[in-house]
Amino acid sequence: MELRLTDEAKTAIDMLSGRGFEAYVVGGFVRDAVMGRQSSDCDIATNALPEQIQEVFSGFRVLPTGLRHGTVTVLTERPVEITTYRVDGSYGDGRHPDAVSFTKSITEDLARRDFTVNALAYNPYSGLVDPFGGIEDIRRGLLRTVGSPEKRFSEDKLRIMRGVRFCSQLGFTAEPETACAMKRLAPGLSAVSAERKYSELKKTLMGPGVLAALTAFPQVICAVVPELAPCVGFEQHSRYHDFDVYTHICRAVAFAPQDEALRLAALLHDIDKPARFTLDARGGHFYGHPASGSSKARQILGRLRADNATADRVAFLILHHDDKLPQSRADVKRLLRANGELLFPLLSLMEADAAAKKTDRAVPPHIDEVRRLAQDIIRSGECFSLSGLAVNGDDMKALGYRGREIGDCLESLLDMVIEGFPNEREQLLQQALNKRL
Repeated sequence: MELRLTDEAKTAIDMLSGRGFEAYVVGGFVRDAVMGRQSSDCDIATNALPEQIQEVFSGFRVLPTGLRHGTVTVLTERPVEITTYRVDGSYGDGRHPDAVSFTKSITEDLARRDFTVNALAYNPYSGLVDPFGGIEDIRRGLLRTVGSPEKRFSEDKLRIMRGVRFCSQLGFTAEPETACAMKRLAPGLSAVSAERKYSELKKTLMGPGVLAALTAFPQVICAVVPELAPCVGFEQHSRYHDFDVYTHICRAVAFAPQDEALRLAALLHDIDKPARFTLDARGGHFYGHPASGSSKARQILGRLRADNATADRVAFLILHHDDKLPQSRADVKRLLRANGELLFPLLSLMEADAAAKKTDRAVPPHIDEVRRLAQDIIRSGECFSLSGLAVNGDDMKALGYRGREIGDCLESLLDMVIEGFPNEREQLLQQALNKRL
C-alpha cells in the first residue's frame, strides 16, 4: 500500500533515515490516508532520541515542545512534530502519563495508542506497520481500543469522548466491548478540563455520522452536558413529535447545516423542555422553554469556556427558534430589522427542528418562503434598517430634534418605509418636520 505524504514529512523521514534511524508517519494521518481522506497533520515517530533528532535537524529551527515526552517540533515550511518511540508509564491524573520511557520498537510505541485505527505507522520505503488490525477495522468501519478498553479509558479519560468523535467523524461503530466501556466509564470525564471536552464536543457535532454517534452514546454526551440527561427518554406526548426529547435533539443536530454555532444551538435548543412540561387533554406542552433554554444554554457554554460571540449567537438562536414566522413582505423586513444576519441561521435551525419532529422529515414550506423573501429584499436593496434609511441623525438634529427624540423619529420613519412609504430623503425630511410641528 502506497500513501502520499506531505513534502515536509517525506523530507524528515529521508533525513532521519539518512542518519541510520527508523522513522514512520503515525496515527491519524495514516488512518485518513488509508480511508482516502485528506489530513494536514503529519506526525512522525522515530527510534532516534530527542537529542539525536535535534542534531539531525540542526539546520532548522527546532522547538522542544514536549521534550519530557520525547517530542520536538521541526519548523520546516510547515511544522513537523517528531517523537521518539516511547512506552507510557502510569496516568496519575487520568489524562497524561506521569513518565515515559523510550523504546527502540515501533510496535511498542503503537501499543500505547488509543484505537487500532490510530495505531498505524507508514514508511514510504518499508511500508505499513499494523500490529493490531487497524486496517481490517477501518475496512469494517469498527472502532476498537488497542488492548483492554477499561485500561485505555482509565489511562486517559478524554479518550472516551474521542471515541464518540471518531464515530461521528469517520462513520464508525464502536465494537461492543469498547462501546460498553465508554458508556460505563463516561462519568470519568469530570476529570477532564472544560476546554478539552468542549473541543471534542464541537468536532463531534460537526461529523457526518453525528446522529448515530449521539444516539449511541447519551451517557457520554450527558457526562459533558449533564443538563441533557433529563431529555433522554422524555416522552413529549405530542401529535407533532414522534420521538423523545433527546432523540429529537440528536436528529435536529444532524439536520442542521454544518455550522458550529448552529449545531450547538440544535443540541441545546430543547434542553429545558423536561422542566417546562405540562400535560392536559390536548397533550404535552412546554410553554416558555425557548427563553429558559436560552438562559440555560448560556450557562452551559460559559462552563465549557465557549467564546462570548458563540455563546451570544447560540443563546439568540435558541431564544427565537420557536417564534411564529410572518409571510408578508413588510413583516419579513421587520424580521430582518430585528435579527439582521442571524435571520438565516435562525431559519435553518427552525427547518432542522421541524425535520427532526416526525419520521417523514416534513418541513413547513413557509420557512423557505420567508428565506426567499428575505433574500429578495436584500438583493433588491430595499430598506429594512436605520443604516439603509435615506436620512440620519444629523438630519434630525438640523430639524431641531434632540436626545432620544432623534432615535424615536428615525425608528418611526423606518416603520413607514417598511410599510411602503418611499425611502426618499426629501419626503422623509418632510415627514420628520411634520412630526416636529
